[in-house]
Amino acid sequence: MDKPFRILGIQQIAIGGVDKQRLRALWVDIFGLTVKSNYVSERENVDEDVCALGQGPHAVEVDLMQPLDADKKPAVHATPLNHVGLWVDDLPAAVQWMAAHGVRFAPGGIRKGASGHDICFVHPKGSDEFPLGGEGVLIELVQAPPEVIKALG
Repeated sequence: MDKPFRILGIQQIAIGGVDKQRLRALWVDIFGLTVKSNYVSERENVDEDVCALGQGPHAVEVDLMQPLDADKKPAVHATPLNHVGLWVDDLPAAVQWMAAHGVRFAPGGIRKGASGHDICFVHPKGSDEFPLGGEGVLIELVQAPPEVIKALG
């Protein structure tokens, strides 16, 4: 199939737990990842440390997430491997093409993500109307900036 976009590589993995400090003890203190920023969103029920594995356009973001309220949704800790993010060179074209080919997207559409890039999510489950989903995995599509497109494309 001729597609109007390319998936360029892994942008991030997001790991959830009830206690973000326990995640940091392994990923930051032991593995040596660098904490780049922190993102807190009541709407998304998340307190997240955005970490970097590697440098430059080849770096992979590792998000360490805990819920603001463990009893509310979304439950960012309920699936320890919360989601995988993929760089895409043309997010609007990808979303339009994928939806036309039966991919189900999570509510919210294209919006700014925790790292400032435009993002959207492929729903973990298909539906009658949109039968293709992540088969249990939430997938984040992330608009790649020009330097990443140049390096990975």
